[in-house]
Amino acid sequence: MKILVIEDEPSLLLSMQQYLEEEGYLVSTANTFRTAIEKVNDYDYDCLVIDITLPDGSGFDIIEELKQEKANIGIVIVSAKNSLDDRLKGLDLGADDYLTKPFHLAELNARIKSVLRRRFFEGNPKITFQEISISPENQNVFVQDELVELTRKEYELLVFFISNKHRILSKSAIAEHLWGDSMDLADSHDFIYTHIKNLRKKLIEKGCPDYVKTRYGAGYSFSEKT
Repeated sequence: MKILVIEDEPSLLLSMQQYLEEEGYLVSTANTFRTAIEKVNDYDYDCLVIDITLPDGSGFDIIEELKQEKANIGIVIVSAKNSLDDRLKGLDLGADDYLTKPFHLAELNARIKSVLRRRFFEGNPKITFQEISISPENQNVFVQDELVELTRKEYELLVFFISNKHRILSKSAIAEHLWGDSMDLADSHDFIYTHIKNLRKKLIEKGCPDYVKTRYGAGYSFSEKT
């Protein structure tokens, strides 16, 4: 899952980034309003962690702009302000949660997981598709109760496919999800084919039908339909 952390305090920003990356998220950062707006306009994220007080603008304005264009994105506000008015304003604008500083990073992680479950998997603690079952807590994948050993990128790819099942996903969209801002440095998208081939092979070996459908000239979809 891709997360953008928007925070102007350097030490807190670094702490959140390192902790969330250790938890398996692909994390991008922004420490100003301007940088944050550029990133949310240029890239897609599953969840934003937003400090509402930025040196050159307000996190509330970012939320308002986002919800007009990308309504499905999860948003967790982190703020030193603990007033009821700020909480209500953030939630009214479309934020999913509000966390007051100081906070434990484990609590932030729990809030993000809850938001992602509600947004993408209807609040279910496990992600399922046909005989495939995924436990996001420990990133284990099972096919009919048999563990499937996946690399981190293969796991992220599978979750991305299932959260967008039946949709055609372009190579660019897949690359952006797996590598975030770093995708711009890639010379080609050939590496995507390798990850998809390996994921497909491991699932089929465990007894799955071939759910990965190649849509020539368009990309890939993940579906039980032919």
